[in-house]
Amino acid sequence: MAETHVLFVEDDDVIREATQLALERDGFLVTAAPDGLTGLERFRADRPDIALLDVMVPGLDGVSLCRRIRDESTVPVIMLSARADSIDVVLGLEAGADDYVTKPFDGAVLVARIRAVLRRFGHASGPGGRGGETVPEEPDGGVLRFGDLEVDPEGMEVRKGGRRVALTPTEMRLLLEFSAAPGTVLSRDRLLERVWEYGWGGDTRVVDVHVQRLRGKIGQDRIETVRGFGYKLRG
Repeated sequence: MAETHVLFVEDDDVIREATQLALERDGFLVTAAPDGLTGLERFRADRPDIALLDVMVPGLDGVSLCRRIRDESTVPVIMLSARADSIDVVLGLEAGADDYVTKPFDGAVLVARIRAVLRRFGHASGPGGRGGETVPEEPDGGVLRFGDLEVDPEGMEVRKGGRRVALTPTEMRLLLEFSAAPGTVLSRDRLLERVWEYGWGGDTRVVDVHVQRLRGKIGQDRIETVRGFGYKLRG
């Protein structure tokens, strides 16, 4: 099996080298970059399987780098932030990041997050992906329709008004959860557990920002906020 290729952008030499060694010990192939511009160059040259981006890097900050990567690819992105309450967390998620990890982080936690995101990517990569147990299907395996929105769980395609909608793997997993239970209110905690694989109380901002991103692609009124409870997909 081919090694998972990780792009790691971090300007602190000690953190960069120690984290690279830890990831390599866990079997990852790591390309490390000390700044955002170098990171963008390495991303374009190497096409890694996942990108770890520190928010505060010189040249091109992590949020801007995430936007550049998202303009070109749906590759999973994890942001690294020094403060859990930082606005940078939300900015990173809005820029297209799939998850974030707060610094200082435990190496085992980082590896677990990487693997969880990669599993999510596999779940939303089409019929050949892994873990199809969360994919909803109609009895005949057909397309799910909600007004002008069409969701094809087998082909992993979404169309709105007949036009294909490009979703990231995380956005696709989120939509699959909603489309499996239209009209049912899904709590943020349930979505964290099902989509992000958090078995504990994670940061619900991750859910809120991704719902907003998904609304921007499939229609603002398609996913309804049920105040105090969560969200539901309108059938």
